Amino acid sequence: MTAAATGTDKSLGVLVGVDGSPASNAAVVWAARDAEIKNLPLTVVHVVNTDVATWPPMPYPETWGVWQQDEGRKVLAEAVKIAEEAVLTDRKLTVKTDLVHSTPVSAMIEMSTDAAIVVLGSAGRGAVARLLLGSVSASLVRHARCPVAIIHDEDPLMPHPQRAPVLLGIDGSPASEAATAVAFDEASRRGVELIALHAWNDVEVVELPGLDWDKVKAEAEITLAERLAGWQETYPDVKVCRVVVCDRPARQLVARSESAQLVVVGSHGRGALSGMLLGSVSNAVVHSARMPVIVARA
Repeated sequence: MTAAATGTDKSLGVLVGVDGSPASNAAVVWAARDAEIKNLPLTVVHVVNTDVATWPPMPYPETWGVWQQDEGRKVLAEAVKIAEEAVLTDRKLTVKTDLVHSTPVSAMIEMSTDAAIVVLGSAGRGAVARLLLGSVSASLVRHARCPVAIIHDEDPLMPHPQRAPVLLGIDGSPASEAATAVAFDEASRRGVELIALHAWNDVEVVELPGLDWDKVKAEAEITLAERLAGWQETYPDVKVCRVVVCDRPARQLVARSESAQLVVVGSHGRGALSGMLLGSVSNAVVHSARMPVIVARA
């Protein structure tokens, strides 16, 4: 057992939180393959929750802590087995485990300082765990110090998901710029096309009097091309498809995610109504998209 690590060296590599649920297992598979693609270590962490309340209040038996540790070790061992079986090449995957006594949110946020990306399943074990993990993922999306990937345990409908593009939601905000950096890197490493989507705007605008959508769209396409130009120079191997639509961002991202292997959005981590990539949009995509979603913060 070790305490949560601190620092800025990204030594934890791909950090995945596990609880033994199907969504957690799916997160381990995705995290292992992501670590393989990026040639990073995989750190598997299970948090023994030290702040579990009951109603009415009742004392825990003396064996409760021992049972939690034993169960945690079993969850970690199974996760390591799943990770090793998930690797698609002969490359040796470095896997580290950590059993942390803390609260899930505080532990994962603290450890995110030393991670390249945090990976979580979309739902935990049992009704209470699902609510808890939803709370953990929502908090990580807002407060993590690195990108956060949320993985669903549903099988993709597409026949060859590894060939599907990466979908990026972009609006020109600082959070959007962070998401763009992540999306280009992911598309380059995976050798797939990047679809950059700008949905204009986050309100119903099609019926505004005097709106010349063709003119607005043309100007938005020029702005989008300018914002992506530098990234395309940095990643010349990435083919980019630019899409500008007049619709709500979340609706477009969720709909188009069905044909993507990965969705990347930004999150301001605040409630301010600024730009397309609001917390409400990223949260809607995280909860509604069936494919993996990475949320990057400015």
